[in-house]
Amino acid sequence: MNRSFGPLMALPHFSARSPCCEKEHTNKGAWSKEEDDRLIAHIRAHGEGGWRSLPKAAGLSRCGKSCRLRWINYLRPDLKRGNFTEEEDELIIKLHSLLGNKWSLIAGSMPGRTDNEIKNYWNTHIKRKLLSRGIDPQTHSRIPEAAGNQMPNVPLQGTPSKDSPGYGRSRFRLPDLNLDLTLSHDADPSPSSSNYGEAAA
Repeated sequence: MNRSFGPLMALPHFSARSPCCEKEHTNKGAWSKEEDDRLIAHIRAHGEGGWRSLPKAAGLSRCGKSCRLRWINYLRPDLKRGNFTEEEDELIIKLHSLLGNKWSLIAGSMPGRTDNEIKNYWNTHIKRKLLSRGIDPQTHSRIPEAAGNQMPNVPLQGTPSKDSPGYGRSRFRLPDLNLDLTLSHDADPSPSSSNYGEAAA
């Protein structure tokens, strides 16, 4: 029995995204001053963007990603230089309590600071500052005091301890009635005893 099938549906062809540069011809070492000057001059003339085609247009043997990171993290004219201020520290703490480890969003609220710079500063300085204040850097809540500062668990008065001889025999302590059971020798004999003696006589 012959069965005829319709034409097979052609599957779409997905091609791998071509790399932004040829790795075998890419310089991966430290940036030289000449390379920095070429990158700055090209961006001043053509603006930011087009990172995949920028290295060839600027005459650089660099990857497009490397050019972008070099510009954003080191060469931008609006980058702030020097240490973070106390106001910046408090702003980072506030933004981190709202956004968590989303460093790009935090950097967007801090002109002149990069996400990588803020992340490194958080891990090396601000974490220690929060811990010294008794605050958890992840939850931003106060860290509970150590167990040694809590009140000791003292047993109630009258409760036997594990080391006491009667521990485990009874859960309750019987009251001390303090009864005087001493017999007096000078007491008069009871009537029943006297009658018994007369009958015996």
